[in-house]
Amino acid sequence: MADLLTPAEMYRADAYAVEAGVPSLTLMENAGRAVAEEIVRRFGARPVLVLCGPGNNGGDGFVCARYLKAWGWPVRLALLGELAALKGDAAAMAGRWAGPVEQGVAIAGAGLIVDALFGAGLSKDFPAELADAINGTGVPIVAVDVPSGLDGATGRPRGASVQADVTVTFFRKKPGHLLMPGRELCGAMVVAEIGIPAAVLERIGPRISENGAPDLPALKADGHKYGRGHAVVVSGGPLNTGASRLAATAALKSGAGLVTLSGAREALLVQAAQVTAVMLSDIPFTDHLDDARKTAYCIGPAAGVGDETRQKVLAVLRSEAALVLDADALTSFSQDRGTLFKGIAAKPGKGVVMTPHEGEFSRLFNGLWNESDSKCERALAAAKASSAVIVLKGADTVIASPEGEARINSNAPPSLATAGSGDVLAGITTGLLAEGMAAFDAACAAVWLHGDAATRHGPRGLTAETLVECL
Repeated sequence: MADLLTPAEMYRADAYAVEAGVPSLTLMENAGRAVAEEIVRRFGARPVLVLCGPGNNGGDGFVCARYLKAWGWPVRLALLGELAALKGDAAAMAGRWAGPVEQGVAIAGAGLIVDALFGAGLSKDFPAELADAINGTGVPIVAVDVPSGLDGATGRPRGASVQADVTVTFFRKKPGHLLMPGRELCGAMVVAEIGIPAAVLERIGPRISENGAPDLPALKADGHKYGRGHAVVVSGGPLNTGASRLAATAALKSGAGLVTLSGAREALLVQAAQVTAVMLSDIPFTDHLDDARKTAYCIGPAAGVGDETRQKVLAVLRSEAALVLDADALTSFSQDRGTLFKGIAAKPGKGVVMTPHEGEFSRLFNGLWNESDSKCERALAAAKASSAVIVLKGADTVIASPEGEARINSNAPPSLATAGSGDVLAGITTGLLAEGMAAFDAACAAVWLHGDAATRHGPRGLTAETLVECL
């Protein structure tokens, strides 16, 4: 896990560093040099065009140009705006640049472009014609902090955006570096330390972080299967058994000591031909809740939309067991979310994790967020309203807790866009909850393991079945 800073929090980090005795000019000098060093590390010497904007991002560009020129690279520098209009540190760094300053953006002849036009806190739209001109050169583009036009908080372009090959940011990444489409617009990410003391993070108290490799429960030498928890997954109907079977096998593979598929006998006869270690039970669903050894439930994958599914969810919410809600379980409450939220808020014992994709999220949480909100802000609003951990799925899955913490996952390859992948994720989460992990920790771990398994498999030919095998 690594802290992420919004543009506003990064501004505070700079200010706290200055309060601690680090001159702001030193921070800018270190930033510009870090960009120049990264260029030298990655590319052979070639004609460089440094495009500088009117603010501190442009000041970083002046520093970068100065170092590249001192190291023998052919450098041109172009300023968007008037030299006399520069202020503060940017003006000071412009004064240290000994070469000519071109006005406007004349791109012809560049072998590499440094995009130092606008940083993460851009407050206006970036013009499409300028983005097109830069992106259309066919030469490597190195962005300073963020590609110009990209909102560092939301990961969405303001108007248009530069498409960078490499982005060098400072001290900590921002949410916009990981949220889509920002992650793709940034290209390869580099985080440079520029002299900001790590202690400033204590004053800022970031609430968003990058999801990382989890600490999983340790296995005990004298342990037994019930010590690792018993998960129950609700089976779909006879013609819709695959989704619940994927969830059940993933729950067993990810850590639960026992897993049971619960459903109607005709459905379980189909399941019986497909599973071995997963157990089958056609007893009334609520009878499972009398067994305290059954520590986690998964309801949703092909469970059916309607009152029967709603009643099963509400029954688990009255128990001590942990609960994962996915797919049909979420849709079943789309017209009655108040009942669901009330049940979660009053739930005794362990927590609840919801794993919606964007469509399910919109149906269940419509009206709780604004269109301008980032994916993190939407997930956090949903978690607070529902009292559940929210896993808002996608290439940039966000995990949010009711207490206001969010993590952005960045290890999911595009091969995960395959049928049944979400059912596997629900099962992994259920297995980890069954083992005893806290809801937020289990959700974060499951999302990372899900992406890691897909990466281990390789880019082509991934199916939900092989995804389980790669856990």
